[in-house]
Amino acid sequence: MNKHAYRFWILALSLSLGVSFIGFDALAQSSTAANRPAEADAAAIRQTALDYIEGWYEGNAERMERALHPELAKRIVRTDPKTGRSSIGQMSAMSLVHGTRNGGGKTTPKEKQQKDVTILDVFEGAASVKVVATSWIDYLHMARWNGRWVIVNVLWELKPESR
Repeated sequence: MNKHAYRFWILALSLSLGVSFIGFDALAQSSTAANRPAEADAAAIRQTALDYIEGWYEGNAERMERALHPELAKRIVRTDPKTGRSSIGQMSAMSLVHGTRNGGGKTTPKEKQQKDVTILDVFEGAASVKVVATSWIDYLHMARWNGRWVIVNVLWELKPESR
């Protein structure tokens, strides 16, 4: 389909659905490549996520601290099965660093250390990243802070078999 036919079908579809596309030219010209982060940013974001999760497994507090903004908040929503009431559990950057230094992650056998990193979205100096670990899944919010990527927020959930 040529460019003009594509634009015609986008316009026709938008009008038939009662939707207004003010800039359908931009939509027609956009591509998934335009929405991808620069290679250097993607590599730095991935490295930050790996410093976080691998630092945990290694008991390497320096890697963990390097990955975190000092004001990080890591939160989980827990619901009491008896009452149905929810509460929020929270950890700070320093509690994560201390837990790492104390070897919390070193109890996970090397062959079970899952550390799958997926960059979900990047816009300017903000990124969302998913880390699948052995017993939990983390959703990281990162920011470019003083020229480097750091984790500012984490919302996490235990995997069903780990509850």
